[in-house]
Amino acid sequence: MNVAGFFVIGATHHRAPLEVREKLSLAVETAEALRVELAGVAGLHEFAMLSTCNRIEFYGVASHPETAARVSAAFCARQNFDAVAFEKIRLSLRGRDAVQHLVAVAAGLDSQMIGETEIFGQVKNAYATAQARRSTGPVLNRLFQKGFQAAKHIRTTTAISAGQVSVANVAVDLALTIFGQLTETRILLLGAGDIGEKTAKAFQSRGAAALTVASRRLEHAMALATTLGASAMPFEQTDARLGEFDVVVCATAAPEAVVSLSAAESAIRKRPARPLFFIDLALPRDVEPSVALLDNVFVYNLDDLAKIAEENRAARVVELVKARTIVAAKADALWKQVEAQVLALMQAPSADLGPALPRPSHQRAD
Repeated sequence: MNVAGFFVIGATHHRAPLEVREKLSLAVETAEALRVELAGVAGLHEFAMLSTCNRIEFYGVASHPETAARVSAAFCARQNFDAVAFEKIRLSLRGRDAVQHLVAVAAGLDSQMIGETEIFGQVKNAYATAQARRSTGPVLNRLFQKGFQAAKHIRTTTAISAGQVSVANVAVDLALTIFGQLTETRILLLGAGDIGEKTAKAFQSRGAAALTVASRRLEHAMALATTLGASAMPFEQTDARLGEFDVVVCATAAPEAVVSLSAAESAIRKRPARPLFFIDLALPRDVEPSVALLDNVFVYNLDDLAKIAEENRAARVVELVKARTIVAAKADALWKQVEAQVLALMQAPSADLGPALPRPSHQRAD
């Protein structure tokens, strides 16, 4: 029985291309404001938000089927995104199917790069944030905690994560293809966050020694540079010094591009005989798309890297089948544990949901 009381709605890389996911990406301040708003949605007993480069998802426990639509409307209003356009790409699952989706996501089976490991930590962080905001309860607590156990079991009993399936490893392999070796390659890391740090460490593990870190907060750049044994650079010097570097790893949280076409053109003029490689790991993207049209300039974004990683998937097909079989069994068992609680919420007298949420007067379509 697929009870509507537990649901997941959102948008993922499966139906939303990169340029659309950019528009759906939640800034930190917006995410916090949205949490406050969702806490006041009638009939929404528990909820958690998962926002990554490849997905924006809302997991909820509700006493009325209409509640999920209200969550969707609130999100679209916050993002100034057309609700009709969102519905066309929207993921919407209920009950046991939503449980299976949660387990598959945590295990890395729903990722662009099947088997990647970063998503597990991202789901754990999303749950921890929801717990800290007191927006989880007995249903979500059990689903997430047992879901994490299931995901760990899948990773330890299958070889789903075998091979080069991380963004960082794929990026390093590309750099090796372009430059041949990395010992003399000069690398600039824009952004001092987790994904940038992992990518920088991947480069260092393959022989890269000349690494520079730049961040809008110089103290953050200096701290990461100390950890990596690298040098730090003021972010404001990026445009002027771009031509000094061979590989630029872009992983900032900026709301718009930080590498312009004009800056890239100026950089390549300073190094006409040597290519310039941009690895854009940000969402929204850090590099203006037109930069990719320049001669001797290579730009790879998240979707590009995922397509390359797909080539490694063939070796894991058998493991993928095994993993999905385990996911289905774990979802069945976990849903049986919470189904009665969810059904009780659905059968309880529901609160007055009030008028429908208004749509914003100026919506941005995809």
